[in-house]
This record gives sequence, C-alpha cells and structure tokens, in this order.
Amino acid sequence: MTHTERPLDVVILAAGQGTRMKSALPKVLHPVAGRPMVAWAVKAAKELGAHNIVVVTGHGAEQVEAALSGSGVRFVRQEQRLGTGHAFLVGAQALGETEGADLLVLYGDTPLLRIETLRELIADHRAHGNAFTILTGELPDATGYGRILRDASGNVERIVEEKAATPAEKAVREFNSGVYVMDGHAPKLALRITNDNRAGEYYLTDLLTLYRAEGARVGAFKLSDPDEVVGANDRLGLAQAEAILRRRINAAHMRAGVTLQAPDTVQIEDTVTLGQDVTVEPGVILRGQTHVAGGVTVGAYSVVTDSVLEASVVVKPHSVLEGARVGAGSDVGPFARLRPGTVLGEGVHIGNFVETKNARLDAGVKAGHLAYLGDVTMGAETNVGAGTIVANFDGVNKHQSRVGAGVFIGSNSTLIAPRVVGDAAFIAAGSAVHEDVPEGAMAVARGKQRTLEGWSRRYWGGMREKVREKLPWLAGWLEKQG
Repeated sequence: MTHTERPLDVVILAAGQGTRMKSALPKVLHPVAGRPMVAWAVKAAKELGAHNIVVVTGHGAEQVEAALSGSGVRFVRQEQRLGTGHAFLVGAQALGETEGADLLVLYGDTPLLRIETLRELIADHRAHGNAFTILTGELPDATGYGRILRDASGNVERIVEEKAATPAEKAVREFNSGVYVMDGHAPKLALRITNDNRAGEYYLTDLLTLYRAEGARVGAFKLSDPDEVVGANDRLGLAQAEAILRRRINAAHMRAGVTLQAPDTVQIEDTVTLGQDVTVEPGVILRGQTHVAGGVTVGAYSVVTDSVLEASVVVKPHSVLEGARVGAGSDVGPFARLRPGTVLGEGVHIGNFVETKNARLDAGVKAGHLAYLGDVTMGAETNVGAGTIVANFDGVNKHQSRVGAGVFIGSNSTLIAPRVVGDAAFIAAGSAVHEDVPEGAMAVARGKQRTLEGWSRRYWGGMREKVREKLPWLAGWLEKQG
C-alpha cells in the first residue's frame, strides 16, 4: 500500500464545556448555518472518506451523543478533562489498531474549516512522507494561539503555548491551529505525554517533540485563510461564524445558477438544494431538508423548512411551508401556511391566508383565500371558496375527510369531519355540512333567513342614552328614524 492509499481515521475532540457561551446547551451543539458545530466536523470527516470516526465527548455527553446518533460515528467519553493530549489519547485508544492508517484530529467548535483545506493538508502530509503534520496559519497578531517555532533551516522545531512563551516567541506570527495529521504510531506515542507543566495538563502539542525525538519527519501546512480555524467560543463568535458560512453557501448557489436578489438578507442552510434558475427574493429563509427544483421563485420573507418545491413553483411573499410538497407549476401565497403532510399536485393554487395540514390536493385544486384544510384529500379541479373550513377535530380525535374531483365548495362553508363528498358535487355557500354528499348532488345546510322589520329602531331606541354615549353614529341614525 502506498502512502497515498492509506486509510484515514478521524478523532473529533468535543468534550469541552464552553463556559463563555453562557448556555445550558453544550458549546459544540450550538447551530451554525443549520448544523450543530460538531456536525460540521463529522460532515468533513465523511467527505474525506474516513474509515473510522470517533467523537470524544465530555460536558453534556448525553446531549452531544443524541444529536449525532445515526450519523455513523463512534463515541468515547473523556470522564476527566485533563487536556487535549488526554482527550486525544481517549479517542485514539477507542480506534483500536491504527497501524497503516493516517489519523486526523479535528475539533467540535471550528465549523469554518473547509473540506478543500483538509484535503490539501492530508495530501501534503502524504506527499512529504511526514509522520506528523501541523495545520498552521499566520496572523499579524497571533495572541491566544500557540506559536510555531522553526530552526535555522525552516523546519518545525516545537510549539510553545502562549502562556509559556517569551516576548520574542510571542512576536512570532505563525500559529498552531490544533489540527493535525499523524501516522498510526501516534496512539502509542501519546502514552508518553506527561503533565509536567504549569497547568498540570496533558498537551497534544507534546506529540511533536516525541516524534522529533524518534527522528521522524515533522512538517507544517500553512492555511491561506487563517479565519478557517477560528473557533466560536461565545455568542459573538457564533454570529460571526454564521455570517461567514452564510456568505459561502449563498456564493456557491449563485455560482451554480441561482439568483439571490439580496444575498445578505437570505439565509440558506447547508442541507438545502437549489436547482438552476431558482429566484430567491429578499429576506427568505430556507431550512432543513428542503429541495427546490429549477425555475422556482420564492417570494420575499417566506420561510421554507423540510419541503420539496417542484419545477416552476411560485411561492409568494410571507408564506410559511413546513414539511410540504408542492407540485410543478403550483403557486402558494402570499401569507399562506402549508403545514406538515401537505402534498399539492400540479397547478394547484393556494391563496392568501389559506392554511393546510396533512392535506392532499390533486392537480388544479384552487383555494383562493381564507380557508383551513386539515386532514383532507381533494380531487382534481375542486374549487374551495373563501372562508371554507374542514372541521377535523372533535376535541379528542382528528378525523379524515375526502372530497372528490370537480367539487365546488361555496364560501363560508364548514365540512364537519369525517365527511365524504362525491365528484362534481356542489356545496352551497354558508353550509355546515354534517352528512356525506353524493356524487353530482348539491348540499344546502343552513338555517332559513328571517327578516324582522324595524328591529333596530325598537331595540336600540329603548337604550337611547347609552347609545348616545357609546355609539354616536347609531344615535344619529335613530334620530333620523324619529
């Protein structure tokens, strides 16, 4: 096996508490661009084709492990937080036999690290035949980082932590990112790390010294953008990381043929896919497992979560879609809400202030405005009048209703579930339908109108003083009536 064919194992250190976040949520679970920070490291490891991925947990271990369950990683707990060297050793030992594999160390709080950078780091490590390679960067002021110290020939000699550095060493601009690639000998070598330092901790950086003592080749790969390894240690850092990732995601979509009319105002999570010629208007938020086909327009200030929009759909402004599927050529909104379980066929029209939930509407259904359609199926070309309600809840249970094709439902009608309405049926406006309607029939379910002449003058006239005080416009009308 050549060095370029060696398998890769990854250890992700995610045991820290992150007190500066001031949160009950473990630091590594704070989301950035739709993923918990630690999930970005897991994603990178998978994209690198890692053979084994071990996540070292500690603070909030149960929460971290629950958040990553089903992601194909293994967990090991660092019961005592004794430093990065100890955390690495706990993780590496969980890998078992690692001889013949390279080992990459990542962190649960650095979501900005690009997959391209990691590929270049690993390629450099293997191309130079290194036993240990450090990912470094350079800053005008590297305060807070360990410094990379080189010998006269430019070889990496050692890493000095800031609190142990001399003034001359603190002036060094090249810093240690904490990301390393090493050979399979590292777990055994890590057993020799000691805590003989001021903090009494086991430092992973001591591996460099141990490798050099064995005469192994040690190298460094310098980042082109040092911001990639900036960690999000507090809410400010979290917001900064979010902004950077948003810009990256948006830029990638625009390069792929998506129009973002005001990209600085648009939030698209990393898990969202967009087809060519999609137009996203200002203020839009696209979340979760959302898939948008080509030619779709998403109107201003709409929020779409875990939904599928097929070709040429138009979502008009201020609409909210959650767990919905919208068929090709349909239009939704403005101010519409599609809740989970909504499936719209082709060419469906959902207008303003229409809400659907667990509803299947076949091709050509029209619900223009002010309707609630819950737990219902509707056949093709059915028309839903304004103010229609499917009363699906009896206070204890939800009930399903079925409306056929070509049905006309008049305005302000209520279908009291469970109901079946046959094809081509007609429901008169204002009806409260409490029985099934056969195919082709018309249902009229409303009380007979009674008109009582002179009622207002007799009723309100008896309370003339209160009317003058509270309803002056009505008092004026009564005066005209004598």
